[in-house]
Amino acid sequence: MLCYFYTFGCKVNTCETAGMESLLKEHGYESTSIPSKADIAVINSCTVTASGDSRVCSMLHKLKKENPNMIIVLTGCYAQAFPEKAMELTEVDIIIGTKNRSELPKLLDEFILTKQKICSVSSYGNNDSFELLKCDHFSKNTRAFLKIQDGCNCFCTYCIIPYARGRCRSMPLHELKSAAEELISSGHREIVLCGINLAFYGSEWGGSILDAVKCISEIGDVRIRLGSLEPEKITDEILSKLKEIQNFCPQFHLSLQSGSDTVLKRMNRRYTTAEYEGLCSLIRKHFPNAAITTDIMVGFPGETPEEFEETLLFAEKIGFSKIHVFRYSVRPGTAAAKMKNQIQENVKAERMRILQALGEKLQKNHLKSLIGQTVPVLFEREKGDGFHTGHAPDGTVVKIPEKNTKKSLRKSLFYVTIEESDAAVCYGHICDSSSANPSKSNMKE
Repeated sequence: MLCYFYTFGCKVNTCETAGMESLLKEHGYESTSIPSKADIAVINSCTVTASGDSRVCSMLHKLKKENPNMIIVLTGCYAQAFPEKAMELTEVDIIIGTKNRSELPKLLDEFILTKQKICSVSSYGNNDSFELLKCDHFSKNTRAFLKIQDGCNCFCTYCIIPYARGRCRSMPLHELKSAAEELISSGHREIVLCGINLAFYGSEWGGSILDAVKCISEIGDVRIRLGSLEPEKITDEILSKLKEIQNFCPQFHLSLQSGSDTVLKRMNRRYTTAEYEGLCSLIRKHFPNAAITTDIMVGFPGETPEEFEETLLFAEKIGFSKIHVFRYSVRPGTAAAKMKNQIQENVKAERMRILQALGEKLQKNHLKSLIGQTVPVLFEREKGDGFHTGHAPDGTVVKIPEKNTKKSLRKSLFYVTIEESDAAVCYGHICDSSSANPSKSNMKE
């Protein structure tokens, strides 16, 4: 039988979809990228925003309308957080949530036999363990994403995720080592560590994200990059030891959400702007050429013009390399949804426009600052646009003209001297590696 997979949301969901695809492959199912040809559709949902729920429901309706005989599996955060609503969706045949995905082949067998709708969503408890979903889906890629952490204990007032993912839990180090060994033996040159609250990795046993990076660095010659981080658990000691790991990529995506202390307090974020700024200073002390990127939300309930201005000034002060800007969206079931002084959508849109413009300026500044530097670039793809494309250790997209070398550079690492930049990309040429300065990039060739 042919299976179609679609993922909403974050990199963690992407990893989990890949794991389910591999799981079904082991049980004799085949994958297709064409939904009209599929016998089964597995939709991995996101429920960060109510508008995200609407997009999920729209896709379910479209799939069933185009292919009435298709078996539809709804999994992910929406199914976990709102199983009763998921059961009301007439298009859905199997509902499985964010845990026990290993049961999916058995549930498919049951539905094919009985044709009876199945809801297999179990609540999270205090003793849940990390669910391991092995996958070979990234086998053709230069970089692989590895989910090593799940759950969140923070309960920000705008966020439903603790209810959809349970408490923090981490992949045991021995399983992490095994998963990384498989990825490296498959030919991957970079591993990106992902999690719902990645900075809390190992907190159950007194460990830290440093343990995960060290574990992988001792296995083989592979670049190691971190996904999105919350600021609370990153310390001076962790940063100083990360600096000693040559293959660690100094790209830090530190979620800010607001540059106003009063807004941060209403959000129940567990840091102040002074603490956040102090962490950025520590990062730059240990990694002078690090890229610090972030997420910022505009239009949180009660956000005044003065608080928004504080965010603008703070973002410029930090000098982020890139900002992901998004509007606050009411998420039923959260404390913020009940707050007074909800911001009008036109005000949110204008603030988003202003902050995005600042983000674009800061990104241009960062890319321009790289001109003249020589950095190791891991090439990932040729898209037929006349360039070989890869990433520098700080996450910057780097392109070199295809005419400079006709052979494929995918999965190869070369030192590139940056010559120019535009709004989103740097351009350069491959240089003699002996002229490169590895200390600039915290990477070895």
